[in-house]
Amino acid sequence: MSSEFLWYIPNQVEPGHRGDDATTDHNTFDALVGHALTLEERGWDGALIGTSWGRPDTFTLATALTARTTTFEPLIAIRPGYWRPANFASAAATLDHLSGGRVRINIVSGQDRLAAYGDSEGDQAHRYARTREFMQLVRRLWTEESVTFEGEHFSVTDSTVQPRIVTRPGRPHPRLYFGGASEAAERVAATEADVQLFWGEPLDGVAERIDRLRALSAELGREHAPLEFGLRITTVVRETTDEAWADAEAKVAVMAEQARAGGGVDQRPHRGPATGQQRLLDLAARGDVIDDHLYTAPGRYGGGGAGTTWLVGSAEDVAKSLRRYADLGVTTFVLSDTPYVREMRRQGDHLLPLLRD
Repeated sequence: MSSEFLWYIPNQVEPGHRGDDATTDHNTFDALVGHALTLEERGWDGALIGTSWGRPDTFTLATALTARTTTFEPLIAIRPGYWRPANFASAAATLDHLSGGRVRINIVSGQDRLAAYGDSEGDQAHRYARTREFMQLVRRLWTEESVTFEGEHFSVTDSTVQPRIVTRPGRPHPRLYFGGASEAAERVAATEADVQLFWGEPLDGVAERIDRLRALSAELGREHAPLEFGLRITTVVRETTDEAWADAEAKVAVMAEQARAGGGVDQRPHRGPATGQQRLLDLAARGDVIDDHLYTAPGRYGGGGAGTTWLVGSAEDVAKSLRRYADLGVTTFVLSDTPYVREMRRQGDHLLPLLRD
């Protein structure tokens, strides 16, 4: 598989994220550097670092981790509502320079606590129109000098970002990853993103979306290199298939008990779930297991995002499933399971070698 494999670093204030070890030092500098160094040692390409209001600042954490590592590549989640484009382009160019070209960027446009940080995203159309302009302008600032841009949401005049991004083979600038399943999101991805990230949908759903995005890229006159595709999913890997399913079912039983104790799980965020999240929740109607190893039950008991569906099995089982996604055109895989450190080691030792053959 000619692919890249990243993990997930739980950038959280509270311990115990999705079943992680609930230790008091979980988000200290030494603990988080330990995550990144372990990923390097086990052969991972890097890790996604998530963002939302109330978490430690993602860009600051990514900068700290690159300073203590040599090959680790942070996939830094950022929001256009947190940053102005020129300010962000300069910050990312600086980190890319200092790290020797190890920066990846995940542009996030989903809902967040707008009032808490003084944003006013408006409706979906406004939000994605702003994201489109943000991505267009950042890319221009990375690849051009003396940029003048006058948009509905952003503008700059005679702007040159320093230091300049160093062009590397197959990488003219830090890659822009993007998620979202709504029509508005897909139009942005088709024209402006480098990599479209999917949640853990079944093979037929991912194939359908890849076909649609490729057609949309052609229809909208995409001006960049062809859009690539990635998968963000939980992978429950154990020595045997039976052991993996026993552990997965035990985890879901705990989630179900916690849901009952809490009076049920509200799976509908304020103003309704995002389109991509709703697609995952709807999978439960097709059964607990799809495509042999895709487990949908977690979504019924509070699993959200990458925790809604899990790939479950032995290393061989999960490798086979991931190869099937690769056959559809997926080239980036962002995996995780908890406890995070134990599982990045286990999957680095047993799953990655099967995928890199």
